[in-house]
Amino acid sequence: MTSMKYSFSIIFASLSIITAGWAFGYTASSTHYILQSDSLNFGGGYSTSSDYSLQDTLGEIASGILTSSSSIMSGGYQAMPLNTYIAVASPADVALTPTISGVGGGISNGSSTWVVQTDNPAGYELSARASTSPAMKQGGSSFADYLPSYAEPDYAWNTPATESRFGYTPEGDDIPATFKDNGISCGTGSLDTSASCWQGFSLTDRVVARGSSPNYPSWATTTVRFRAEIGSQKPQQSGTYTATIIVTAVTL
Repeated sequence: MTSMKYSFSIIFASLSIITAGWAFGYTASSTHYILQSDSLNFGGGYSTSSDYSLQDTLGEIASGILTSSSSIMSGGYQAMPLNTYIAVASPADVALTPTISGVGGGISNGSSTWVVQTDNPAGYELSARASTSPAMKQGGSSFADYLPSYAEPDYAWNTPATESRFGYTPEGDDIPATFKDNGISCGTGSLDTSASCWQGFSLTDRVVARGSSPNYPSWATTTVRFRAEIGSQKPQQSGTYTATIIVTAVTL
């Protein structure tokens, strides 16, 4: 019998960080409007002519740059917005273990962790996509991207005996609702059950974490678990398979 071995690695070829440029806090809002700023004063207004427009205010209070250990405020009439800050700790490439040997299938696992820090008032978003479709490949041989049974991720990992699959699940502080569970199903409940709610990569960015507020000077941690499996009746070319995953962090 010919010895067959399968090993897997994941390369993070590009870790992108994108800032929105400016970020604004809103003083009041509803489903119909957003009031970006207001002013405490005793006079002023807005006037125009065919040659100019003028906005002014009298008696402005609490103006200037105010800071603390966890915030920065630029106060005053039409104060200059401040650049926001975002940083991401980039993990090393991952080798899934164990190496699958022989005929009869098997499972190989790995994980990577991202740490995101931002002072942006609206928070951040962390997304991931594959550089190829399917994601896990070796020459002309590949693993199918994991396909859930329904619209939401599968609570329990499942690979039919005649298939090979590669997928992921995020865990951490800010995972989106679709990856949360109630102990039975995903996309419902508030639990973050370990090694549950599996999905496949695509060429389109998929959100793995989203925070709606600043976390500076602390941070938010997201761990992405990876899994590759060969079904017990699946003929699979032996060798080393690689997936290149692109992760992007943006301020909202």
